[in-house]
Amino acid sequence: MIRVTSEISIDESEIAESFVRSYGPGGQNVNKVATCVQVRFDASASPAISDDVRSRLAKLAGRRMTSDGVIVIEARRYRTRERNRADALDRLVELIRKAASPPPRRRKTKPTQASRLRRIESKRHRSQVKRRRKSVSDDGQ
Repeated sequence: MIRVTSEISIDESEIAESFVRSYGPGGQNVNKVATCVQVRFDASASPAISDDVRSRLAKLAGRRMTSDGVIVIEARRYRTRERNRADALDRLVELIRKAASPPPRRRKTKPTQASRLRRIESKRHRSQVKRRRKSVSDDGQ
């Protein structure tokens, strides 16, 4: 079991890993060894994640979540499989942990009178600048 928060624990059988060849600099090591890890976690079918966390997770994951609700994280930062595997799992846990904490409630605020006056004054100044750019006609044509 992978402990995400005090309420959320993910079973390791829910996470699928595959190793592929990495790209970029690294010479012969990159060409021969499959060190890049792809971690797949089916968030839509996971019993450990509640619906509200799942919806926030979909928003946070963005392109990393497929249309089926599977989160795919690739890690190729390091030269070894073990470090890339640990990096991918850490990133997955951090993503779920971030989705588990609800966003803070927005407190309504009103702009101050001084800020309103500054805004009106800047609009007035801007309109004067634009008015001065117009061509002046001599005889009203």
